[in-house]
Amino acid sequence: MNIEALISSFSNKRIAVIGDIMLDRYIFGHVSRISPEYPVPVVDVSHETQRLGGAANVAVNIHAMGAETMLFGISGKDGNREVLNGLMKNHGLDTRHLFEDPERPTTCKTRILSQNHHIARIDYESRQDASEEAVTFIRKHFENSIGTLDAIVLQDYNKGTLTGLLIRNILETASEHDVPVLVDPKQKSFFSYTGCTVFKPNLSEIASSLGITLANNDDDVEKACRKLLSQLACRDLVITRSEKGLTIYNDRITHIPASSLEVADVSGAGDTVIGMLALGVASGLDIEKSAVIANLAAGTVCQEVGAVPVNPEKLIKACEDYFQE
Repeated sequence: MNIEALISSFSNKRIAVIGDIMLDRYIFGHVSRISPEYPVPVVDVSHETQRLGGAANVAVNIHAMGAETMLFGISGKDGNREVLNGLMKNHGLDTRHLFEDPERPTTCKTRILSQNHHIARIDYESRQDASEEAVTFIRKHFENSIGTLDAIVLQDYNKGTLTGLLIRNILETASEHDVPVLVDPKQKSFFSYTGCTVFKPNLSEIASSLGITLANNDDDVEKACRKLLSQLACRDLVITRSEKGLTIYNDRITHIPASSLEVADVSGAGDTVIGMLALGVASGLDIEKSAVIANLAAGTVCQEVGAVPVNPEKLIKACEDYFQE
């Protein structure tokens, strides 16, 4: 298999990413003392960075592979929206498909780190369902683009963008146009994605939604997959299992071990996985090969602190090493 040619073929694809868009802010510093006012660590700040998170990080990962990416979602009408716009433009992403809602904040997660260890996180967000006006805006922009799409990613963080009505509309429209839909779910709308192409939950999301205790062993995971697939009627289940890698369940079961690369931070790894799965499915790869590539891509981004997009050169090297073994 010519890995470089395969990765290069991703640039011919057009992928829509719809879901909860976030701004990730990182404050880096050093803790050397405890506050005399309260028994809390004092962080001497060295620098700050701001990155695209949530559905926007999925879009960045897909775009980093050369594919054309359309990002649909909601922001507030505030300073963080301006930061979001600037970051999107820096990454070559179009901001026209983002609805600006003055009644809700732009979702922003501020992480405070000392020596690359997380000290605290501060969230600005609304979890209320999107307004009727916002849903209509996203639906119209999406429907105007459906004829040009090779795949659709629904990235749900339970922040209100993917309402039940919008989910049904997207799935119905995608089915009419034979466009695959890949879902990264959260608990609130977990069973609203019946009939999607690929469904990618993690173990805790499955356990919470099925109301079961789920150990991270193959037998328990396989039992949960059978139960879940019967309720969702999707084509493929791809289960992320942290240090145990991925499990694929359809008409057969496949376990893919985690990448052996050194892990610095798992932030954004799930975004990378769903983005790479979408590119693989859009390119006609079988789900097992797509999942191997996605798993290797996640391994490369976990080597860095914070959510970062996959590097095509690192991914090509990781894939060549894996498939030559």
